[in-house]
Amino acid sequence: MKKFIIIACIVAALLFAWNAAHYDLGIYIDFHPNAPVTAFMTTDEDTIYMEKDGKAEPFEIRGVNLGVGIPGEWATDYAIDEETYLRWFAYIQEMGANTIRVYTILQDDFYNAFYEYNQGREEPLYLIHGVWVNDYVQNSHRDAYDKDFRQTFLDDCRTVVDILHGKKNFSLGYGLGSGSYRKDVSPWVIGYILGVEWEDVTVVYTDHKYPERSQYQGRYLYTTEDATPFEAMLCEVGDKIIEYESKRYKQQRLVAFSNWPTTDPFDYAALITGYFFKCAKVDVEHIQTTEEFLSGHFASYHVYPYYPDYLNYEEDKSGFERTEDGRINTYRTYLKRLTEHHTIPVVISEYGVSTGRGMAQRDQNTGRNQGNMSESEQGQALIDCYEDIMAAGCAGSCVFTWQDEWFKRTWNTMHAVDLLNTPYWSDYQTNEQYFGLLSFDPGKEKSVCYVDGDLSEWSEEDLVIRNGDLSVCMKYDEKFLYFLVRKEGADAASETLYLPIDITPKTGSTYCENYGLSFSRASDFLMVIDGQENSRVLVQERYEVLRAMYRHEIEDKDAFIDPPDPDTPVFKQIHLMLQTATPLLTGNWQATAETYETGKLTYGNANPESPDFNSLADFIFSGDCVEIKLPWQLLNFSNPSEMMVHDDYYEHYGVENLHIQEMYVGVSDGETAGQRIPMEALPLEGWGTNVTYHERLKQSYYMMKEHWAESK
Repeated sequence: MKKFIIIACIVAALLFAWNAAHYDLGIYIDFHPNAPVTAFMTTDEDTIYMEKDGKAEPFEIRGVNLGVGIPGEWATDYAIDEETYLRWFAYIQEMGANTIRVYTILQDDFYNAFYEYNQGREEPLYLIHGVWVNDYVQNSHRDAYDKDFRQTFLDDCRTVVDILHGKKNFSLGYGLGSGSYRKDVSPWVIGYILGVEWEDVTVVYTDHKYPERSQYQGRYLYTTEDATPFEAMLCEVGDKIIEYESKRYKQQRLVAFSNWPTTDPFDYAALITGYFFKCAKVDVEHIQTTEEFLSGHFASYHVYPYYPDYLNYEEDKSGFERTEDGRINTYRTYLKRLTEHHTIPVVISEYGVSTGRGMAQRDQNTGRNQGNMSESEQGQALIDCYEDIMAAGCAGSCVFTWQDEWFKRTWNTMHAVDLLNTPYWSDYQTNEQYFGLLSFDPGKEKSVCYVDGDLSEWSEEDLVIRNGDLSVCMKYDEKFLYFLVRKEGADAASETLYLPIDITPKTGSTYCENYGLSFSRASDFLMVIDGQENSRVLVQERYEVLRAMYRHEIEDKDAFIDPPDPDTPVFKQIHLMLQTATPLLTGNWQATAETYETGKLTYGNANPESPDFNSLADFIFSGDCVEIKLPWQLLNFSNPSEMMVHDDYYEHYGVENLHIQEMYVGVSDGETAGQRIPMEALPLEGWGTNVTYHERLKQSYYMMKEHWAESK
C-alpha cells in the first residue's frame, strides 16, 4: 500500500510538473520539426485573402472593436460572462460584421464563448487579436528597448499565441485577464495587431537614444536601410511572434503594427507640425517580409474624422476629396494618402463617433464630431466614414466600438469628475463613454423616466415644491436628474420658466442680475425654459468650472488672482473646452481657445421607443408641463453615486469633492417681480457601487446593419 501511495504521489507530481511546464511556462517538444507551416490568410499589395475550399478569396474585414467594460465594473475586472459574450457575438454578426477585434488578453470566458459560438457554424465570426503595451510603461522614463517595454512585449506575444491555441494557464496580472485557456480558437483568428497608439515622445526618445539599433534581420521580417530604431524593435517583435507560432503550432496568420496619425509616416508644414506637436513617425514600409512568411502583413491605423485633422490646416486644398454636396472631405483625403503611401493592404482598425452629450473635438468639414451627436447622427457618420474608407481603397475596417463604457474618461471633462468612481454612474458629458453601438441605460428593465411628454411616470410622491400654480417634481437615476415643471392651465411652450438650483452650501447668489430674479437661497445654477430654441442652464460665475480650470487658455489670465465673489450675482453660460489654441493659416496663432455652449438645452423626444426619438433631447413640452433631464456633471456633480459635488474652486485651487445630502430647487414664471423665488429641498441618497442598467441597441446599430446588408 505504501508503495502504491508513493508511486501515485510521484505520478501526480510529474503530471503537475508537466502541466506547469506545458501550460504555465510554455515549454514544449516539437515532435514534427519538418511539418509544413500553413496559413489560411494571405495578402498582396492592397487586398487581404482568405482560403476557402482551396481557393484564395478576397476578404474585406468588417470588424467591430470589443471593449471589456460594463457598468459598475472597471475594465480590469473582466466582469463580462460567457452568456453575455454569446449574446453580443450574435448581435454583432446579425449587424453584418464578420470580425471582432480585441486589444489585449481577456479572461477565459471570452475564448470559451468564442469557441462555442463558432463551433459548427458555416459562417463564423473571425478574430483579430491585439498585444497590449502598458500605458504606464509608455508614459514613463522607459524607452522601447527597456526590459519592461520590449521584453514584456515579446513575452506577451508568446502568451497570446498559446492562449489562442488553447494551451495556457495564465494568472491575473495588472491589465490582463486570467484563466485556464483550453479552447483552440486559432481556426478563426485571422491576424494580430501588435501594440497600441504609440506615444510620439516614446518613439522619438527611442530613436534618439539608440541610433545604432535601426536594423533587424529575422527569419520572417527584416528592416530596410531607412528604418528607425523604434521600427526595428517592432520588426523584431513581429518576427518573433511569427517564429514562435510557426515552430510550435505550424501556423501563420496576418501581422500588423498599431499606428495612428500622431505617428503616421508623413511630413507636414511647420505650422501643422508645431500646432499638433507632430514629432515622430512610424512607417511599416520599412519592415519587409521574407519568402518564409507565407501569410503577409497589413498596415493598421486608427483614424477618426475630427482628430488630429492635420489636413484641415493645409493651405492648398485643390486636390482634396469632396463630399457629394461639395464640402471638403479631409477624412477621405487622408485615407487615400495612406493607401497611396503603402505597398501593403491598409486596414482602418478604429473609426467612430460618440453619442455623448459632451463634445471634445469638432470635425470642421463634415460635422462628424467627437460627441454631441445623436444616435441617428452617429449611424450616418459611421456609414459615411465606412464609405470613405472603402472609396480610399482600404482592405477593411473596424468600428469603434461595440459597447458604451462607463469607466472611460476624456481630456476636457476629467478634471470635473472623481476618476476613482467613474464606473458607478453614466456621465453623459464625457463623450468617451458613448462610442458604442450598444447602450447601457439606467434601470434593470427600463429607466425611471423618459423625457417624452408622457406624464404617467410622475406622481405626487415626486413633488418637491409648489409655488402658486407652479410646481416641480423631481427624480433621478445613474445618468440624469429629471424635472417635471407644471404651470396649471397654461401652455408651457409659450411660457418662460425660471428654476434656481442650489447645489453647494459653500457659494451661490440670492440674486441673478441677468434676469433681475431673487431667490430664497443662494443658488449656483439657473435653468431657463424659454421655448424650443432658447432654453439653457446658467451657472453662477464663482461656480463656473471652465473659468477655474481654463481661464489661462481662454483669457490668458490666472483664474486664482482676483476670483469672483462667493455671492456674485453674475450667471454665465456653461461652456466646454474644445481646443486650447487654434492656428491660423497665415502662420500665426489665435490667442483664444475654442469652446462651445454645453448648457444649451435641446428640444425633442428622448424615449428610445418613440419614432421621433432624439437621444440628445433634454426637454419636451406637454400641455401645461415641461419634462427635463439634466446630466449630473452639468450641475457640477463629480460623483453622484456618493452625491459628491465640486467644492469651492478658489478655496482649494481646483476641483475638490464635497458631499451633499440634498439640493434645492425653485420655480417662477417671472411675473412676481421683486419677490424671492421660494426653494425646497430634494433629498439625495447615492447608490454606491450598486448600479442598475439594461442593454439597448442604438439606432446606429440598425443603420449600420441595413447599410452593410445593402453593400454585401
